Amino acid sequence: GFIDSPANATLDQLQPFADAAGRVFHSLPETNFSFQITSPEESFGGMVLKPWGVRKQPTSAFVGPVMMKLMQIPGIEMFPIMPPALPGGGFMPVEFYICSTAEPERILELAEELKMRAMKAGIFRFPPPIDTKIDQPESQIVIDHDKVAALGLDMKQMGADLSAMVGGNFVKWFNISGRSYKVIPQVQRVDRLNPSQLENMYVTGPNNQLVPLSTIAKIQNRTVPRSLNRMQQLNAVRIMGVPTGGLDAALKFLEDESARLLPQGYLIDYTGESRQLRAEGNKFLPAFALAIVMIFLVLAAQFNSFRDPFIILLGSVPLALFGALLFTFLKMPNPNVAFFTDKWTTTLNIYSQVGLVTLVGLISRNGILIVQFANELQRQGRAKLAAIAEAARTRLRPVLMTSIATVAGHFPLTLVSGPGAAARNSIGLVLVGGMSIGTIFTLFIVPSLYMLLAKEHRERSLAYAPALAPDGNGNGWKKA
Repeated sequence: GFIDSPANATLDQLQPFADAAGRVFHSLPETNFSFQITSPEESFGGMVLKPWGVRKQPTSAFVGPVMMKLMQIPGIEMFPIMPPALPGGGFMPVEFYICSTAEPERILELAEELKMRAMKAGIFRFPPPIDTKIDQPESQIVIDHDKVAALGLDMKQMGADLSAMVGGNFVKWFNISGRSYKVIPQVQRVDRLNPSQLENMYVTGPNNQLVPLSTIAKIQNRTVPRSLNRMQQLNAVRIMGVPTGGLDAALKFLEDESARLLPQGYLIDYTGESRQLRAEGNKFLPAFALAIVMIFLVLAAQFNSFRDPFIILLGSVPLALFGALLFTFLKMPNPNVAFFTDKWTTTLNIYSQVGLVTLVGLISRNGILIVQFANELQRQGRAKLAAIAEAARTRLRPVLMTSIATVAGHFPLTLVSGPGAAARNSIGLVLVGGMSIGTIFTLFIVPSLYMLLAKEHRERSLAYAPALAPDGNGNGWKKA
């Protein structure tokens, strides 16, 4: 997690808080070890949990308890987060930029207003940090040039004296007893704890006489930003946070509120996981549509017809998708209430999307078995109704065998636990749910659509075989 400290904090001031955070990490029995990186402005630390074979809970289950304990440490803000699943992004899922040519102070005001609206709507788990903070105290030495000229002082020499006293710059190496040491001139720490002590320092005057700095300069204090960010060659302020729900919902809220809040001339942008979602998250629908079109064209070439592929896809794919997506909506509205569906849910993630594309090809096979056999029966002289009824009865066992084999093969994925279980659960639930529910409905919907939309293949076969005559039983035709 992050430790957000005041702008003028020192390492000595931050160390007790970092130690307190370390004690929180080690208070959990599942902690293997912890680490910390402490700096004056912002500190970072984390905990590495014990292996899955030792603990029973997933990593996400520890974020809430750790956050509650960190919030009890007074005097500082600490935010526990989970690292992203894929490397290369930021530390937080939401990384939202507001960009403009306006002054950073104005952009920061709008970012704070957007942050307040998001917290009021319950979008984030904790107040999202904003990387631009205008709270850094700065002291400026304002030199009276008239007094400098009157006393005959050299500005270059004055700068060198002040740099040597407070700059802490490296000068040279010093060798003693076979070892080399850096020479860094600087006044003692007790003499440079606050800006007012600068006035007690002396600079070199004419004839090497020392002149008090207070006689030729005064100290002006002001507040400046800690850092200024740029994005797309514009001034930018970044809002970072961990959403309570899905990342897409959080970004959608920020986008909608930004459209209402930001005046003309302001832009929004993303980095990290947010940019990845916006750049690649909308590619599933085109890929899914392309899969449908490719299957349709292949079936059209196989059946030499556009109607039969339409019957196959319309009678199987929508209902299979319903069965697959059903497992993304079974979660109870209150996640704190135990329910039997809690362990049988997934989200619409990259793994479930792969499962949906795979499901289209698997479920289409059931419709192919029925429609193809019905067409063959019609060509043999059966009526359309008799042909589709016979095809549904005859192909029932092959359809059930292939569906049961698919479900049985993927069902173990729904029971997996441990590292990487979420990915396997997503694929397993989508394929098991889609094949189970889709197969049941396919046996009823495909014959109905066949009767409604399919061609009369018997009439076409009669045109090429005029010597056929009814068999007298109403079931077909025989040679005359």
